Order: sequence, then structure tokens, then C-alpha cells
Amino acid sequence: MLYTLVCTCDSDALFLAWTDRIPLELGTGTHPAFQWGPCDPTIVEDPSISCSFFEIPLDYHDRSAGTGRIAVAKVNATAERFGTLFINPGGPGESGLAALDSLGSTASSLAGGHYDIVSWDPRGVGPLTIPGDIQCFNSVEEYNTFWNGTIELAGIEMTGNFTNPQDIEALLSQAPIMQKKYEELGERCLQQPSGRYLEYVGTAATVRDMVAMADVLDGPTAQINFAGLSYGTILGAWFVNMFPERVGRVILDGVVDPTFLATEETTAFFPKQLVDADKVYDALITACALSGPAGCAATAEGQTPADVNANVQALLQRAHDAARKNSSVPVTSADIRKQLFAAVYFPAEWATFVNMSYPEAVAAVDAESSGSAGTRAAARRSHRKRQANDSKTYGGPAIACSDSVDRRGTKMIDVFKGIISSSRTGSHFFTSVWPNLFNYCPFWPVRAVERYQGPFNRKLANKVLVLSNTYDPVTPLADARALAKLLGDSGILVLLDGFGHTTSEPSQCLLEIVSAYFANGTLPEGNRTVCEVDADYEVFTGVNTEAILAALQYQ
Repeated sequence: MLYTLVCTCDSDALFLAWTDRIPLELGTGTHPAFQWGPCDPTIVEDPSISCSFFEIPLDYHDRSAGTGRIAVAKVNATAERFGTLFINPGGPGESGLAALDSLGSTASSLAGGHYDIVSWDPRGVGPLTIPGDIQCFNSVEEYNTFWNGTIELAGIEMTGNFTNPQDIEALLSQAPIMQKKYEELGERCLQQPSGRYLEYVGTAATVRDMVAMADVLDGPTAQINFAGLSYGTILGAWFVNMFPERVGRVILDGVVDPTFLATEETTAFFPKQLVDADKVYDALITACALSGPAGCAATAEGQTPADVNANVQALLQRAHDAARKNSSVPVTSADIRKQLFAAVYFPAEWATFVNMSYPEAVAAVDAESSGSAGTRAAARRSHRKRQANDSKTYGGPAIACSDSVDRRGTKMIDVFKGIISSSRTGSHFFTSVWPNLFNYCPFWPVRAVERYQGPFNRKLANKVLVLSNTYDPVTPLADARALAKLLGDSGILVLLDGFGHTTSEPSQCLLEIVSAYFANGTLPEGNRTVCEVDADYEVFTGVNTEAILAALQYQ
């Protein structure tokens, strides 16, 4: 996700030259370039989904670079077919095949059954696409050995808003170590077999892959329909501006401001995205207090949201203090903060966090104090396995950094000072979450052969629907408004008055808008439409979004 420049060539001519190689059977969703069949059951379990490979040029501007392939999955239209709807679930680095496996029927229903729903594992993602998973280590053991004793495994220990001198000194002391490690990581990635593909991994190439698929599935002049979530909105913003004449029905949900990533280093991106993250945390603890101990294990009878926050802060402090005394404790404040960060993404996960993860963390931190060796060892094994599995491939950093602006000499000490500063002025809770894929880019050795820098305000063939929650922890409303302003008359912004990342809370109002858009292109007038979350949707038993909004102090 993130950019410099770019090509101003005739994009239609480029794609026609590529697709002219194959006889076309256009407008039907079938084509000899796709050989649909059963999917790999280790990735896609739904037997109604079919899969295929699709051949791509590694470099659309230099055919001598060779070819690759992308793994593609499809849910067939169930009503009169209007065309193909392409979906990207975000990341960067998320599997489109896995997303379609879990969301395919929902997406098809939202689109009225009129579209073949197609998603794919983009370049740098998955074991089937070529170039696929970006490998930088030969084994989990090699990974653990390389990062042993660093914050890559342990996370950043801090409390409050990062003013403790010991915490500051501990982080800054790791700067030269982590600078060297991140530089070495880039070289390790280059030396692996997947290293030869790094310059061909990036969003501009993924846009062109999608357009190439649309050319053969629906025709080289057909409008292209797309739904992008989170990072997928960057893919969408690039697509609609690279190919404005091809824009059909496009929905961008959970928006990232494309101009910021086109001009700024990615290390500044993550803190900027967290502007509303602590407000979503406020909503979580408010919902917990409203529910009471019968529905939320993080509170007690009669406690207020401030009391629930005090409970969480006390747990973080105890875990932090234990880690300062013994760095090998199995559960640290950094671990708890990561779990909490994952929870604020989706209100549907809030009850799971407070009723399962939170009590487990309390028990683990208590065990650290009592010296329960069995509990400590089991938790440590679980934590290490999670870290290794999460970080074994580097498709996310490869995509983000391939798109990024050129290296500007930023040092790790600058990154760490930025985290400390932003923890005081921005999100106190989540700015220090580490690792973060956007922090690799100042040290990543490769940029993509093509990056799109703009403009982002092209006149589009059809209007785009931009969606945002009022309180999103990682793609703030401000970014959606910025994109809507760039799109001008070519975009309509609709808000869902709720919480979490992307418009995941159920809303009949929003459902009707999306369904009408897919059916006939109908959209509300202006950018003032605000939908409510359905009143019968409860985050905790007896607690709905309306009650949480009413109780929050900043309303």
C-alpha cells in the first residue's frame, strides 16, 4: 500500500495487447484462461466455490520479466448475471481465497445474486499464487533465533502514555539492534527464492491483474465492479484513478487516505490511523460497565466505565512490572495490549475478549506473581508459537513497502521516538503495538517496478460508494471524508454510526443502500446519510450500539 511513480501509458492498449493472445468468450464469465474446478480444501472448504489459476506477466511493461500466476476463487451468480464483482479483504497480505470461503455467500446476497463473486490471492500472498508467500526464514526455529531477545518477539513494554524513563530508555536502547536486524531482514528476504519477485509485488500490479481478469471474464471494455475493505480501499482508489473509464459498481469500506501514503513515509502512517482507536476502547469499556458483571468479566457490580478502565490499567501495570523484573514472563503488558487491539476491531469480539482473554490474562499475571511454573511454561509455549506463525511470511510488508515512497534515511531511533511522542499525543493504548508492518519500510531494500502516485481525483465513469463507521480504530472517518472530497461528484460517502473496523455491525439502512447500488446504481444524494446500527444487535446482553453511544462522554 504506498507510493511513488508510475506510468502514464495507454492502459487499455496495454491490456488489450496482453489479452489478445487468447481467443475470447466474453461477457459470460467463462474463458479458456480460467479452468474452474475444485479448490484446495486446506484453503477453501466451501464446496460451492470453484477455483482456478490465471496467468499474469510479472511486469506489464516488460514482458521479458517472465510470467506468474494468481490463485482465483469464484462464487457463481444465482440470479440474472450482471457481471463479475471482485473483492479484496484488506491487509495488505490477506488471502482473498480464505476471505471468499468465509464471506462468499454474504457478498453474493448483498449483490442480489447478480454477480459472480471473485477474489484472489494477490502477488505476495499464499502458497498457490506466484509470486506467493514472501519467505525470509527457512524455519520457525531460524525465525525465533534471529529475533531472540528483541521487541519483535517480546513487544514494547510501556504503561500510561509512555512517560516512564525506564520504559523510554529500554526502547531507545534497542534502536541500534533493531536497525541492524531490519536491514539484515531485507537482505535475508532478497536471498530467499521469493526474493527475485519482490520488485513485482505491489498494488499497481495487483490493479492490473484485476483488470486483466475482468478483460477476459467480462470483456475488455466492460465496467469493472469492486469491493475493497481496509487496505482494499487503497487498491480501489488506485484502480478507479488508473482506469477511471472502467469504473462500474465500486464500494470502498474502511478507507485509507491514498494521498498520505503517496507522499509520506509509512512510519507516520500507523499513528495517524489510530486517531479514533482509544475512543473505540472507551466504547468497549462503556459497554462492559453497562452490561455489568453478568455480561462482562472485566467489571464488578456498580462499576462505571472509569472503574473498568482502572481494572484494565491495573492489569497492564502488573504485567508490565512483572516483565521488568523477569523478561521471560509468559504474558506481558505488550501481549495484553495486542489482544485488546485485535478486539477493538470488531464489536462482535468484545464479549469474547472480556469474558475469555481478559480472565486468562489476569490468571497468567497472577501466576507470574505466585511463580506457578506449569502455567508459566504453557503460556510461554503458546505465545512463542503464535509469534512464529504470525511472522513467518512477509507478504504484508513486501506489498506495503514495495508501494512506499523511496527510502529517506530514517533511522530506527527516529521510529522509536515517533512512537513515544505519538503515544502521548495520539493513541495511548495502541501506538506502541509492535511489530507493525509499516515500520519495515524505511529499511526494506526494494520498491515495486510500478507505483501509482496520483492523481486521485479523476472523473469516473460511475459513482463510487464510500463507507465508514463514525468510530473506526484503524481507518478513521477523517480518511473517508478525505477520499470523498477527492472523488467529488464521483463519490458518495455514507456513514454507519457505530464502532469497529469497517461497517461490520448489522444495519438494515446500510444493507438497503448497498443492495440498491449493486442492483441499479442508485445512491443517496450528497454525503450526509448516516445509518444506525440495528437496535436488536447487542454487543453484550442487553447492550446495543445506541446505548453505548448515548453513554459515552464525548457524544
